[in-house]
Amino acid sequence: MGELEDAVMTRVWKWNRPVTVREVLEDLQQERSIAYTTVMTVLDNLHQKGWVRREAEGRAYRYEAVSTRAAYAAALMNDAWSQSDNPAAALVAFFGMMSDEQRQALRDAVRIVQGPETPEAPAADTVAETGRENPASAPGGDGR
Repeated sequence: MGELEDAVMTRVWKWNRPVTVREVLEDLQQERSIAYTTVMTVLDNLHQKGWVRREAEGRAYRYEAVSTRAAYAAALMNDAWSQSDNPAAALVAFFGMMSDEQRQALRDAVRIVQGPETPEAPAADTVAETGRENPASAPGGDGR
């Protein structure tokens, strides 16, 4: 998604309701000079790409997001991860870039997805912190 598409989608996601080109235009004009036809074209492109649906209202359309910003972010992460020739290494590098708050959010998300921990499943904290399922294989671990 381009910079202008992102600026338009940010408003659509934030308002969380069907919006008109005019509403988006007026909000964008607080930050930049932009034409009505440009915003209309961007929303049409987003519709063609499947990011928004639209419903006719008189001679205009109202646009509404098809999914959430979180789903968009997840799709971007999944796309980037799927392009890696070493997904495990990519995840370890990604985890290394995270702040403490982001790592905690990851732990929480893994717990939600996994449900109650089973004896066979690695602890979410261990995978998130070390990038390894077995803490004994971590540097300094007791993995004799």
